[in-house]
Amino acid sequence: MSGIAAPLAGRRALITGGAKRIGRALALALAAAGADAAITYRGSADEAEQTIADLQELGVKAFAVACDVRDEDSVISAVAQVVERFGGLDLLVNNAGAFETIALENISVEQWDAMFETNTRGPFLVAKAAHAALKAAQGRIVNIGSLGGIHPWATHAHYCTSKAALHMLSHTMAKAWAPEISVNCVAPGMIVTGKVDAAYEHFAHKTPMQRNGRPEDVAAAVLFFATCPSFITGQLLAVDGGLGL
Repeated sequence: MSGIAAPLAGRRALITGGAKRIGRALALALAAAGADAAITYRGSADEAEQTIADLQELGVKAFAVACDVRDEDSVISAVAQVVERFGGLDLLVNNAGAFETIALENISVEQWDAMFETNTRGPFLVAKAAHAALKAAQGRIVNIGSLGGIHPWATHAHYCTSKAALHMLSHTMAKAWAPEISVNCVAPGMIVTGKVDAAYEHFAHKTPMQRNGRPEDVAAAVLFFATCPSFITGQLLAVDGGLGL
């Protein structure tokens, strides 16, 4: 492939939660652009195996590592395995996340903490573990936030707040780790994977672009941050078809 056809040729990427749904689409898009791709999974071993097979068909090196992003020892071990096998790391995509619908007054302390463990502490732990390798490679981080971290959703308070915290963490990372590492954040809106449920239709009608998002839309934004000038850092990009306007 030419450099234009494969802008990420020779780059080494780690995508957390890359076995299925949006994470899978992100891994496939980066691999299609030429990047070797490692993914983490927690309970989706079968899906991870299939995703790795699909990545390898694109002609890149790919493997999966079991990892619980809530657990520091698990994160340190997983990142070390990736760095060792790839000989370094150029791109980290913090995609692994949790989502839950609960009325604000019914959210328990345990549910609140669990949401932050995955959505905020997880990306912090993975980025911290990958910091040395990314710094050495003059690499990049792309965190996956949410439109819910920009606009409040009444029945997702703990989710929205955890993603808003991730947005601020992204800004802080960008400032703290410059100039060696650029850090940006993608905030997807209503993204539908698989069969479209009628329950999502009202979101499509409310969206200026008159459709719900697809994983490929999020992947295009991640690919932009993976290939754009490193001078672009600390940015939050909503991928929502205008739903947040």
